Amino acid sequence: MKPRNAPLRAYASDAQRKAIHASKAEQASPVKGKLKPCQKAAAKKKFDVYPSAYANMWASNHKC
Repeated sequence: MKPRNAPLRAYASDAQRKAIHASKAEQASPVKGKLKPCQKAAAKKKFDVYPSAYANMWASNHKC
């Protein structure tokens, strides 16, 4: 039985580690953080201060 908090590298083969790393990379945002121009324009209309964390979060969830 392996220890509960054992590091992944101790029990996974190289192929398994690469597959896990690739799946984590795919789970990142599909657009890689880029906002569409229509999302940016909608955020500028909705918020007084556009380049802000709240406006960017709202824009990233806004559908054009």
